[in-house]
Parts: sequence; structure tokens; C-alpha cells
Amino acid sequence: MGSQSAQWMHTARVLRRAGFGATGAEIDAVRAQQPADYLRSALTTGPDDDAGARATPLPVFAGIAAPGKNATPEVRRRYNAERNNELAMLTAWWLRRMAAVQQPIHEKLTLLWHNHFATSAVKVRDAAALAAQNQKLRALGTGDFGALAYAMLTDAAMLKWLDGTSNSAKAPNENLSREFLELFALGHGNGYTETDVREGARALTGWTIDGSGVATLNSRRHDLGTKTLLGVTGSLGAREFCDIVLGRPESARYVAGRMWQQLGSDTPPPQPAIDRAVAAYGPNRDAAGMVAAILTDDEFAAVHDTVVHGPVEWLIGMVRALAVPMDNDADVKKLAGVLRNLGQLPFYPPSVGGWPHGQAWMSTAAAQIRLTAASELVKKADLSRISSAAPGDRLDAVGYQLGIGAWSDRSAAVLAAVRNDPARLTTIAVNTPEYLTS
Repeated sequence: MGSQSAQWMHTARVLRRAGFGATGAEIDAVRAQQPADYLRSALTTGPDDDAGARATPLPVFAGIAAPGKNATPEVRRRYNAERNNELAMLTAWWLRRMAAVQQPIHEKLTLLWHNHFATSAVKVRDAAALAAQNQKLRALGTGDFGALAYAMLTDAAMLKWLDGTSNSAKAPNENLSREFLELFALGHGNGYTETDVREGARALTGWTIDGSGVATLNSRRHDLGTKTLLGVTGSLGAREFCDIVLGRPESARYVAGRMWQQLGSDTPPPQPAIDRAVAAYGPNRDAAGMVAAILTDDEFAAVHDTVVHGPVEWLIGMVRALAVPMDNDADVKKLAGVLRNLGQLPFYPPSVGGWPHGQAWMSTAAAQIRLTAASELVKKADLSRISSAAPGDRLDAVGYQLGIGAWSDRSAAVLAAVRNDPARLTTIAVNTPEYLTS
């Protein structure tokens, strides 16, 4: 196969990291631009203005009254079934939206922030609350990280997930304070103590969820006393807690480092690269600036195959590249099942630390699941570009369709052996190292 130019392949990497795969046509449309110009334009678009987003409206989730103490087993069974059905609808909606949007960067960042502020439906069995959190991640994910962090601190789904509603002046609960310091905003070992965790918990007391599902501060449950957090003393609440933590210099480095690991490489970059991302993040905590800095950094451009794409990126990328229809509920349910089996179903991260990354996705069991899933998906895919090519040109054709600029000798040999069968060729192509990494 003939290789694409270095510029084409660099553009492909930027698009793949900033979205869910990329076709050759999409890469051709962007490569004449500088990556910084493309990212600046993409990041300033409104996520809900996208035609694909408008075509996949969020379902309306009616409140489901919890059964009372004396409810029969049948009533409880129906209640749980309704909860499960709404959560399945929510997951299906987001998968459809990821596949449908014309500009995928906002959905990709929503997925990354969902991993950063990991909240799971295993405990938060409330589709409306999780949908509201998802919308906040999308709306605030390219602005001031401080606004996003505060929104998560006072988010109904997060309060349920990390026991924030159990945190009162009389009985402080440290869970939300601890995870915010350790995982969301500062990082383990970056200067906070157990005393800071306790004082932070006091600052976060009093948050409850009203009958309409909105988080509100109940002043009677809030600790009004003086607290000292990270050396700052006062009558601190959630806003002050958030500002104090994010004001630490270690916070910017931690947030930039964690985003680099999701966008730039599975391993930490050299310190100068983090310095540049932190500079772009700046005093205004500019999340979009930080993202653009990572994807245009010299360190990002210099290294290849440094990220193993997670199951969601792999599957949605395949759906998008091959125009697999997403209108059949049963088919979307099967896709959700594939992601569950691969270990990355949206709204179901395994812990508050989010999903694993890197080689964790490359197990033998995962390879078999991917192969089986791909062989089923190609039955519904548009393979016309590949099948219409002469057999000798089909490696180029499938590479262009999937945004792959060059095959290794090993991959090319395997693919050449099945080039007379476009479906089998495509199935194997989406399971090559070239497609699984970038």
C-alpha cells in the first residue's frame, strides 16, 4: 500500500484524538488547515448547535416514585425494571449522539470529563440526574475548569455517588472532600493532609436534593463554624473549598497531566510539555486552551502510537467510519452489550477513579470480543468504497475509509490475504494495531 504524507497522518492523529476515529475524507477536509486553527474553530462551536446533536434529542425522564416500606415484591420489581429501562435509554441516547454529531470534539471531551469526574449508575440509579450531569460536562467542558469543578461538587448525581447528601454538621462525611482533593482537582501527595480532608468535608456539609432532583444547600445542616483548609481560614462553604483547592499551583499541573494522559499519551510526557499545557490553562483555568495545547504540542507531534483507544472510541469510530445505522433499538442495545463486555459502558465506570487505560484494553479476551463485534457490524456497514475498489487497491481503500495512512508490513500481509472479501478485510482492519492505537 502507498503511504499518505506525514502531514496527512499527523492530521489523522489530531482528529482521532479529538473525536472518534476519522475517515480519509474528513482528514482531507482538514489537512490544509493548521491543527491549531482547526481546534480553535471546533472548540468554539456550540455542542447543541450540531445537526447530529439536534437529531438525537435527550429523552425525557419522568420521575419514578420509590416504593414505600410496605411495598410488595412485585411493586419493587416493577420499580427496578423502570429504573433499568431509563438507564438503558440514557446510554443508548449518548451512543447515538456520539455517532451522529458532525463535529465530535464536544462528545469526546464529555466522555473524557465523565472519566475524570467518574460517576456510576451502579449506585446512582437515576437517569435524570446522570443526564443532567452529562449535560453539565458538555456545556462547561471547554470553559473555566473552576466552573466545571464547582458544578460537579454541587451536582445531584455526584452528591448521590459520593455520599454528599449524608454530609451534615452533626455527622460529616469525608468521601466527596477526599475524592475531590485526590482525584478531581489536586492529586494524591500534592500537599493536602487528612486535616484538610476533614475541614473540606465540613465546608461541603448541608447539600441535599429536593423533590425535583435539584441540589440545594440546607443551611440548617451546614457547618457554619470556622474551618482551615490548605492554610486558608474562614467560614468556608463549597465555593470557597473549590476555589482554595484549585488555587494551589499543584492543581493546574494535576489537571493538565490527567488530561494529557487521556489525549496525549498513556504515559506521562516530559515536564516541559506539562508546563506548556499549564501555561495554556492559565489563571482563567481555560480547559479548551489546555486541550488545544496538548494536541498541538511538539511532544504530541513527535511520538506515535502512544494511546490505546478505549472501547467507546473504537466502537463509535467504527460506526461513524462505516456509516453503521443506529436507528434500531435492538442494534444499539447490542452495541451497549459489547461495550459492557469490553469494560467501558458509558455511565458505568468501575470506580471513582474512572476506567483503566493503555494496555488494559489489549487483553486476549478483549481481542476476541472486538473481532466478533466487528464481524457483526460490517454486515450493516457501508462497504461500497472498499468493495468497488480493485482487489489490489483494497488495502488503500480500507485504510482511507478508516483514516489509516500506512499499514505495517505485518498488517499489510494479513490484510492482503483477505482482500477478496471486503467484509473480512474490514473486520480485520479495525482490529489491527494501526486502528487500535494512534
